[in-house]
Amino acid sequence: MHRRRTEPAGIAEGATVDERYDNYCAADRLFYDSLGSAVAQPAFAAAERDVPAGWRREPLDDWLIHAPEGGSLPQQGWKIHVSATLANAERVLDAVWAYCVPRGLSFKFLRGPRTLLLRNSKYASRSASGKFVTIYPRDTAELELACKELDALLAGEDGPYILSDLRYGAGPVHVRYGGFARRYCLSPDGQVVPAIADGAGTLVPDRRDPVFHLPDWVTLPDFLAPHLAARGATSTTEVPYRIEKVIHFSNGGGLYVGRDLRTDTEVVLKEARPHAGLDADGVDAVARLEREAAALRRLADLPKVPAVHDEFALGEHRFLALEFIEGRALNKVVVDRYPLIDADATQADRAAYADWARDVLTQVEAIVAAIHERGLVYGDLHLFNIMVRPDDRVALVDFEVAAPIEGHRRPGLRNQGFAAPGDRTGPAVDRYALACLRLALFLPLTQLVRIAPDKAAHLADVIAESFPVPRPWLAEAVAEITGTAAPGPEAARTEAREAGIKTEAAGSPAADPRRYDLDGDWPDVRRRIATAILASATPDRDDRLFPGDIAQFHTGGLNLAHGAAGVLHALAVSGAGRRPEHEDWLVRRATAPASGTRLGFYDGLHGVAYALEHLDRRSDALDVLDICLRQPWAELDLSLASGLSGIALNLAELAGRTGETGLRDAADKVTAVVVERLADDPGPDISGGRNPYAGLLRGRTGPALLLLRLHELTGDPALLDHAATALRQDLRRCAVRPNGALEVNEGWRTMPYLGQGSVGIGLVLDQYLRHRADERFAEASAGVRRAARSPFYAQSGLFAGRAGIIAYLATLTDDPRQRRELDAQLRRLAWHALPYGGGTAFPGEQLLRLSMDLGTGSAGVLLALAAARHDEPVTLPFLAPLAGAPRLPRTGEGDPDRTHHGRR
Repeated sequence: MHRRRTEPAGIAEGATVDERYDNYCAADRLFYDSLGSAVAQPAFAAAERDVPAGWRREPLDDWLIHAPEGGSLPQQGWKIHVSATLANAERVLDAVWAYCVPRGLSFKFLRGPRTLLLRNSKYASRSASGKFVTIYPRDTAELELACKELDALLAGEDGPYILSDLRYGAGPVHVRYGGFARRYCLSPDGQVVPAIADGAGTLVPDRRDPVFHLPDWVTLPDFLAPHLAARGATSTTEVPYRIEKVIHFSNGGGLYVGRDLRTDTEVVLKEARPHAGLDADGVDAVARLEREAAALRRLADLPKVPAVHDEFALGEHRFLALEFIEGRALNKVVVDRYPLIDADATQADRAAYADWARDVLTQVEAIVAAIHERGLVYGDLHLFNIMVRPDDRVALVDFEVAAPIEGHRRPGLRNQGFAAPGDRTGPAVDRYALACLRLALFLPLTQLVRIAPDKAAHLADVIAESFPVPRPWLAEAVAEITGTAAPGPEAARTEAREAGIKTEAAGSPAADPRRYDLDGDWPDVRRRIATAILASATPDRDDRLFPGDIAQFHTGGLNLAHGAAGVLHALAVSGAGRRPEHEDWLVRRATAPASGTRLGFYDGLHGVAYALEHLDRRSDALDVLDICLRQPWAELDLSLASGLSGIALNLAELAGRTGETGLRDAADKVTAVVVERLADDPGPDISGGRNPYAGLLRGRTGPALLLLRLHELTGDPALLDHAATALRQDLRRCAVRPNGALEVNEGWRTMPYLGQGSVGIGLVLDQYLRHRADERFAEASAGVRRAARSPFYAQSGLFAGRAGIIAYLATLTDDPRQRRELDAQLRRLAWHALPYGGGTAFPGEQLLRLSMDLGTGSAGVLLALAAARHDEPVTLPFLAPLAGAPRLPRTGEGDPDRTHHGRR
């Protein structure tokens, strides 16, 4: 532990966009979903074409695979990628089809234009962008011939450059060495990733970086050497600028701090890639860059927008050199000033913040008015595009969607927390965003308004109770968001159709302020959340039963964290009942798992077995566990979420419940590996990224929990010693904030949360202290309690939000101060509550869509509420002694069974 001043997590991750989520918002208005899973999506004609005789077709996520019947391919090798634009995609696909089928070349392609657009959108994965068709040559000779002939066949066709590949010639044909078969291994940071075999036959990560990479053991074919040389021919020495710092990368290009070598002037360099970085209208980054330059020249007399310094090209890329504005983005400044992060902030602190925030808003309103006076709509107003100079003067940046008022239409790029409804055009787009900004400066949850517009009034009520600002001033913003200009039902349906959204009357949010109330009768609150969860079920789908986090499309829809097992477990332990038909859905798929299904406790089949056992479906649980026991596990990491600690705990728990000694032997074997590997703790005192993680789910606290639980079963003091070692390793990666709160240190921010933050560590620290006194651990535990006092948490989820804080505080209610804090956090949980399906639901990560899963959504909130309010003790898995273990020893300060809202 060490003292460090970094950004606190409460608002920091609310002000930090994970751009992966945007691509999962296009298929459904209310839930994250994959376009490959969407019911209605326009398809390319080739997707509807009859399969050629002797061929088979197989869907895979967003792709359709076509291969000759009985054909075989190597497990890895050189593959060909063909890119295309929205304008020529049908033509390119027809040409590739006509080439591959007669030659028996297996290939796959994206199903439809909507998927192609999203794969090439501004915030799409840079490593996967541009890949439209993939072709699988059987050997190098076939690779060379196909590249040569396809390059000639597709001459003159446009397509984005595929950053992960080597371009063949000047057209849309690219190549990369990688996996053909679906194989997986662990990455250095413990993630399950696609794999290829190295020269010795060992599976290693199949690197898919946004830069061409040739594995060490692979020789570049001679015919590709000229193309590799051509790739490096363009150099930044051709222009009079030096790049000094990367600000940001997107699929459309980079944003850099640079210097004009002719004048020694500091500038911002904005890069645009042709045919890439598409917006919702299919406009690419180059067209937007040209539009931005024109808008800024039109606004050249305004001192609060950046001046254009220069425009130039480098290779195929276009650049715009802009005035460098000294300052920080408003979202970063809010993080430093926001008083609701700090439980000890005074009324004077809140008043001072309110004065500052209203001054910022006044400045922004004046700039936007001046832009309108010059005949333009800004179109992209949000916290990230407002710069605050050191003297608190404000400037606007990023004018790539600015457009003339005359003939204005809704921008193709927009921040979902500030984006106007579909019927707003012209200055009304900016007025809507200004209204959202008025709320977001005081309660940065305006993403929720996009899901349920009437939530704006509730947020305004919270703001009025928390800050000395006039209610009429807030009412003006609410009226702008929800007033007569807001779209009616038919306009909403039209917007949904235009976005390719599936609408369901039963699932549409409706205004009902009572649904935000979570302080009422516990059975009623439980019923409302369960009603929403069950209303979202899609038993007709194979990939998922309940909508949740985007992780469903990587780890599957079965597991505890993000799949059906976690939801059904939360419903059952909270007293909301069981659903045999949904359990049958889970069993059918878990006993015949798809290729690539993971083994871990929270992300795989071990967690499914745990849930089925606790649902009184022991035979099914053992069938799933038998599948797990036949799989290799030695290379997994040590974590509770996906690795050995979760597996060993599950085996020990099921051994105690079933009496099967073989399961206990297996648990002991896995535990021995955990103990042996604990001594290896590399890396700096920072969690995450390329460094080891801290926390309950992915850090050394998971192994500590395992060793603690097994100590209770065996009485072996050595296990307690090892648990202490594991906890000390995680405490290395914690920082003490100025207010005394202990949080996990991620280098640029600190995290208090249950999954990868300090609260999860605190849960296990407190249980350790029931067995053995430790002054350092007791001090750390006190720091964790201070970390759980913030009035504001950006998200509501169990693993990274307020629900996890509630689950932690529910273990501390012997202390009246902690009980009062728990009650306050329970009340504030309503800030995130939203109506759905006749009940109450909660948003997932990034707040852009609802989630029903355990880790991020409504099921996790339900579990946390049950931990605080249910008649029977409820905890997360393994946070109570395992089956067959004696009760925890008493502390000196009350009954460890604790009191929950009047029960013992």
